[in-house]
Amino acid sequence: MSVDEITFDKLPEAVAFLIKEVTQIKEMVECNQNQNQLPVKRVPIGIEEACRIIGKAKPTVYALVRKRLLPCYKNGKKLYFFEDELVERITNGKKKTLQEIES
Repeated sequence: MSVDEITFDKLPEAVAFLIKEVTQIKEMVECNQNQNQLPVKRVPIGIEEACRIIGKAKPTVYALVRKRLLPCYKNGKKLYFFEDELVERITNGKKKTLQEIES
């Protein structure tokens, strides 16, 4: 349907045509948004950044790691953390018991 064909008599058809077109555009946008959602890339951070995120001093962080109260990864002598895991630990606020660790 073109602009030249629209008359007062054909107004209901024009509205129906526009509704159909808008629906198609909406479906295309939603499909495109779903395809553009890339997985979040997790970048490991060092001890300094971990201390800043959780608001603790280095010795405290090392103690928490030693007690297995803080999630970390070790490569050689260096500790690595993931920010989302640190934030999750803070928001949960719950420490695992020995029974939970063993099971």
